[in-house]
Amino acid sequence: MSSEINKYLKFGGVTVVILVALGYLAYTGVQDSKSYYVTIKELRGMDDGVYAKRLRVAGNVVPGSIKRTGTHVEFTLKELDLTLPVVYTGTEAPPDTFKDDSQALAEGSFGRDGVFHAKQLQAKCASKYAPAPGQPGATPAGGEPAKSMTKVESSATSGVVN
Repeated sequence: MSSEINKYLKFGGVTVVILVALGYLAYTGVQDSKSYYVTIKELRGMDDGVYAKRLRVAGNVVPGSIKRTGTHVEFTLKELDLTLPVVYTGTEAPPDTFKDDSQALAEGSFGRDGVFHAKQLQAKCASKYAPAPGQPGATPAGGEPAKSMTKVESSATSGVVN
């Protein structure tokens, strides 16, 4: 009887160890992948805890600020009147849409040197895919969709006599 109880205790102990290990791995995985989106203004106003957090910050790439060396890229993001120097040292080259005046999203950490150290970089150029003004599908200058040119008249005012 005692050998049977011993078997169940060993099985239960191994099960508990496995569950605790899986719980720990899940917790640390979530902590490592968690990132906070902040604006440049919010980033500048945060306390010392900002240096330990994984962050995402977006802005427009300042024209002429991009300096590339392989996959290492230095550039400046601008949001309103605030700028943020960014150093990207990812394993992949920046996307093709990463150019002057493009919108970029950098994910990484803010250093005590005042530079944002990005590990991931996303860029988009919405104007590339938007229709040019005056082209079909473009919004008129007033910002409202064009009114229909079709006018429906009633038979009483149309001048048609039966």
